[in-house]
Amino acid sequence: MAGEILLSDVSLRLSGREVLSGVSLALSESRIGIVGRNGSGKTSLLRVMAGLVVPSSGTVRVVGVDPARDRKAMLSAVGILFQNPDHQILFPTVGEELAFGLLQQGVPKSEAAARVKALLAVEGRSHWEAAATHTLSQGQRQYLCLLAVLAMAPDWLLLDEPYAALDLPTQMRLRRRLEGLKQRIITISHDPAAIEGADRVIWLEAGRVRADGAPRLVLDAFRATMAHLGAADADTDL
Repeated sequence: MAGEILLSDVSLRLSGREVLSGVSLALSESRIGIVGRNGSGKTSLLRVMAGLVVPSSGTVRVVGVDPARDRKAMLSAVGILFQNPDHQILFPTVGEELAFGLLQQGVPKSEAAARVKALLAVEGRSHWEAAATHTLSQGQRQYLCLLAVLAMAPDWLLLDEPYAALDLPTQMRLRRRLEGLKQRIITISHDPAAIEGADRVIWLEAGRVRADGAPRLVLDAFRATMAHLGAADADTDL
């Protein structure tokens, strides 16, 4: 299917440790959730999909392109939102941050500036343009990162624990904005509640796909296993 993300027997070793092992997936659904414990390889999998990390073996294709070999093509194919916006924001003002990705795509400076103004106006945040990024709240910085990604109009959004550091009202605002997007979205989380509305859920355990399918079935199995592990007196599986 055109526009899908394909992973074939993907493995990844970092600092001598196998983080991903033999992962094969064909992803095309509108909303996909990836659940797993901390350290299960979820973030590494997103980084491989985005071309930020090259797998040790196997192949990755995003809309037909190897993401690690054609970074410019990935700017229009995939946008990634990290859990901590401070790991993503590069520039001192909101306007500069929003324009950066457009300039990387080859948009002329004057047109990029016009697009930034139009985007902020649509979002009801025209007053943000000259604001210093460090003066924004955690939730506002997270929203800025989302807007910077959306400015480049990617086919896919990859979200790394997008609600983890936000208070409840900010979570609700971000969730509402994401639900209205036309992009296909992959959300990773250790919290099943964050991905219950997905069309498909993948459970990653120790770098391998443990289960893949209907959200209710996969999440019920995940919750049952986590409850069993939580009832133990020691982390004997570590």
